[in-house]
Amino acid sequence: MTLKKITAEEAASYVRHNDNIGFSGFTPAGCPKNVPLSIAKRAEEEHKKGNPFSIGIFTGASTGDAIDGALARANAIKFRTPYQSNKDLRALLNSNGTHYFDMHLSELAQSLRYGFLGKVDVAIIEAADVTDEGEIILTEAVGISPTICRLADKIIVELNHFHPKEIRGMHDIYEPEDPPLRREIPIYTPSDRIGTPYLKVNPEKIIGIVDTNNRADGNKFSPLDDVTLAIGKNVSDFLVREMKAGRIPASFPPVQSGVGNVANAVLGSMGENKEIPAFNIYTEVIQDAVIKLMNEGRVKFASGCSLSVSPDVLKEVYDRLDFFKDKILLRPEEISNNPEVARRLGLIAINTALEADIFGNINSTHVLGTKMMNGLGGSGDFTRAAYLSIFTTPSTAKDGKISAFAPMVSHLDHSEHSVKIIITEHGVADLRGKSPVQRARVIIDNCVDPAYRPLLNEYLNMGIKGHTPQNLKCCFAFHQEFAKSGDMHNVDWKNYS
Repeated sequence: MTLKKITAEEAASYVRHNDNIGFSGFTPAGCPKNVPLSIAKRAEEEHKKGNPFSIGIFTGASTGDAIDGALARANAIKFRTPYQSNKDLRALLNSNGTHYFDMHLSELAQSLRYGFLGKVDVAIIEAADVTDEGEIILTEAVGISPTICRLADKIIVELNHFHPKEIRGMHDIYEPEDPPLRREIPIYTPSDRIGTPYLKVNPEKIIGIVDTNNRADGNKFSPLDDVTLAIGKNVSDFLVREMKAGRIPASFPPVQSGVGNVANAVLGSMGENKEIPAFNIYTEVIQDAVIKLMNEGRVKFASGCSLSVSPDVLKEVYDRLDFFKDKILLRPEEISNNPEVARRLGLIAINTALEADIFGNINSTHVLGTKMMNGLGGSGDFTRAAYLSIFTTPSTAKDGKISAFAPMVSHLDHSEHSVKIIITEHGVADLRGKSPVQRARVIIDNCVDPAYRPLLNEYLNMGIKGHTPQNLKCCFAFHQEFAKSGDMHNVDWKNYS
């Protein structure tokens, strides 16, 4: 059969009110752009007529503004999962304007297949190439594309001619069987290929091809500052000490790294430290620092779900595909984030905390316990299964008015049972084999900003005696004080006890 060419507006006409839509991509990388904008426009037109129009949204992770931003502004989102980072969508969900459920990224595809989250009506996929036989070459990310295409009644393909067809070979598309037929995922090194270089779909489900030529939405990273540089150096120095102590193999395990400026700085520092051998990466998001380290021979291979790099770096990758195609592999997030594979490979997992408490619990998602920032993402997938789990964070925010360390986290995403190491610009807290009081002492002494250490030591000393010496009258005083005066420094324990 010959696939039909349609406009973005025609494609949007196939989306009905109350449909559940699956979008390709992971971060802005690999996300469709024209069709979701047309869906948002259609929603606005229907609302002007007094008609309801909203859709449920399944994605790989966060998206570009054409999906989350445009649809949030059009008030066209029935629900959203599993992760987001758009300011307009964040405002909508924090005002209860839509429903949002945060999920471990590795679980979304299987939860869809199990039927836990409802059906997928339409899959909208960005592609670099597509054949009449239903072979789709994805662009910079895979996300949940294999599963949503298999489950959806209809598939719309945005054929983005910005991405070269020659990217074929950079993807490894594989879906595991569901229980009780599931077998092990046969990945034993990050470079193992276990699937196909294309996404195979039933061509009869493809209702149309939308031709586009949209530049990628990659983000530029902020310049490194003294804090992020210090965190990066503390991480790399710690890993060298662990190698010298024999607690990390000299061959060095693969590395998983989270998203953002701190993660980019950590990878950069690891690459600069020549006591760390050239290493492999098995992660979800491949960022700018990875490409730089590949050029320098410091990263040998990177397996991920998304090539989420800045526009200039993506151009470099596309200009030198012959160099990068045998060094980068993009997989579905069900595989890139799979705890089974993470445990087998023995990953060093490095993720970013929004907030920690003095006993080692981590909040990755909520500001002051109530306002969703972005979401859990893949941090939980890796943290529990890692050879060594590390969380990094600047010790303060808002010009020092917020301490990243509190007596008790205002929202719990990772308990102290999964957190082995915490690192800030001030130092390293090694929590392995320590009791709650010992953890608190090492976190306060090594990671907390010096201005907050006296307050947290006072809290620890006034805690109700027990295995974990909390004071339930005062444990959220830092958060209450910030809400009241805008500065956690102003805590006076007498006002809360």
